[in-house]
Amino acid sequence: MTIDFSHTYAVIMAGGGGTRLWPLSRKDRPKQLLPLIGQETLFQSTIARLMELFPPERILVVTVEEQAQEMQLQVPELPEENYLIEPAPRGTASVVGLAAMALQKRDPQAMMAILPSDHFIRNVDLFHYLLKAAFEVADDNYLVTLGITPTMPSTAYGYIQQGSSLNGDYKYPVYTVQSFREKPNEESAQQMLRMGGHSWNSGMFIWRADAIMSEIEKQMPALGKALAEIGKAWNSSKRAEVLNKIWPDLQVETIDYGVMEKAEKVAVLPAGGLGWSDVGAWASLFEVLLPDMSGNIATNSAQHLALETNNTLVYGSGVERLIVTIGVDDMVVVDTGDAILICKTDQSQKVKDVVEHLKKHRQEKYL
Repeated sequence: MTIDFSHTYAVIMAGGGGTRLWPLSRKDRPKQLLPLIGQETLFQSTIARLMELFPPERILVVTVEEQAQEMQLQVPELPEENYLIEPAPRGTASVVGLAAMALQKRDPQAMMAILPSDHFIRNVDLFHYLLKAAFEVADDNYLVTLGITPTMPSTAYGYIQQGSSLNGDYKYPVYTVQSFREKPNEESAQQMLRMGGHSWNSGMFIWRADAIMSEIEKQMPALGKALAEIGKAWNSSKRAEVLNKIWPDLQVETIDYGVMEKAEKVAVLPAGGLGWSDVGAWASLFEVLLPDMSGNIATNSAQHLALETNNTLVYGSGVERLIVTIGVDDMVVVDTGDAILICKTDQSQKVKDVVEHLKKHRQEKYL
């Protein structure tokens, strides 16, 4: 099976806030714009990964106005017109629909890979191979998702249950999707791991632009109608006016719940060995950064003196400040200059609750 890859595009979803990485991730500096792992930001790493498969003119970014300017500074290679600006966040269904509509206007044969801006992938060669294989499946009008083969019974991700093997001359094993599962409790996660045939939902999707637009029109008719109205003005001087008028009234919905869970032709490529992390919480840095002999990690120029300390992450503020830990295990310590976070590693998912508390009590300077 041969695909004309000149009609393939990458679409980066880059409007999120990354609240579970507070106090580093803030409203004006969300996690994808930060150098969490090495010198590059997660956004820069995502683009660099894709430029080996797509020329800059076929990489699009959907984001909000306040982040677009910083992204253009970080990756000047992308054309300015390839930034699609959401007037306000309205969920991934709207992001996907806007990008699919825009691509159809540009290229009626467009196929698109929808990818988050803030993931870490160690095995880039395998990632490229999977994308190429997924485009072949998508060319048969399937909505394709990349699943991550679980390495532990995680409760932080949704799960995809694979069905029967999909017939076709494909480069990689591909299966129908039997069901999508919400983030499970510990018992359910362990059960799915024992059963096998389940993948973590990575949030990475591949499909034809016309196929996803057809599903949106069928399953989310209000969004389909809104996109049609925006599409009429897309190549005119009224684009911004129409977009700003219609967008705020859209229902906030994910592409998973709004479309994928009810669609008929859905396929999954279960991927093991990608070295993938969504860098969703401070604990996830243990998956991607190299610890010392005691399991400790000191990053972002952190000066860490560890006495009888094990499996502890220390993130520095970038200034010369010594952080000393004595007799602690399994901890996260984050110093950003104006705030310090200290928590048990297995509690790092709850950092988002701190953000909600700060919002509720109007402590805006820490957000």
